[in-house]
Amino acid sequence: MNVFLMYLGAFIVGGVLCSAGQILIDRTRLTPAKILVLFVTVGVILTLLGVYQNIVKVGGAGATVPLTGFGYTLAKGTFSDVDKYGLLGAFTGGIKAAAAGITAAIFFGYLISVAFSPKAKR
Repeated sequence: MNVFLMYLGAFIVGGVLCSAGQILIDRTRLTPAKILVLFVTVGVILTLLGVYQNIVKVGGAGATVPLTGFGYTLAKGTFSDVDKYGLLGAFTGGIKAAAAGITAAIFFGYLISVAFSPKAKR
């Protein structure tokens, strides 16, 4: 696939997902936490229906980096481990699949918290 088309697909898919989140923030009374849960859940449901894999093919990182992509990663890991380990895989697969991303978020969040001192909002 042409590199330009890969970037364009990521830009469009990521932009649509982020725009949907911004519209939910601006037009509804949903809290950011509820929107987060909604996006992860939508990612899992679309993966279950076999739709999200096609979105990933078009959008690449534009589809896997947003919160819906986290739901996609959890679901794919769960499906994989259920095939390997049975029912136990339903409990372990998602976390194993997302472990690197979760670890990176904790590590870099910690580094930023050490490097900068937060100020209270007023």
